[in-house]
Amino acid sequence: MKNTKLRIAWIVPNVFCYLMLFGLSIWTVATGEGLLEINRLSLYVIIMLLLFLASVFGSYQIRTWIKEGKI
Repeated sequence: MKNTKLRIAWIVPNVFCYLMLFGLSIWTVATGEGLLEINRLSLYVIIMLLLFLASVFGSYQIRTWIKEGKI
C-alpha cells in the first residue's frame, strides 16, 4: 500500500456515489407513477444512468491508479 489516506480520500466519495444511486433508484421506483404523471420519469432515469456511469468510471479509474501504484 502506497498511500492509504489518499486511497480512502478517493474511495469514500465513490462509495457515496453508489449510495446516492441506490437511494435515487429506490425513490424513483417508489414515486414512479407520480413522476410519470408530471412527465419527469425520463429525466430521473437519465440522471440515474449518468450517476451510474460516473460511479463505474470512478471505480475503474481508482482501480487503474492502484494497479499503477499512484495511490
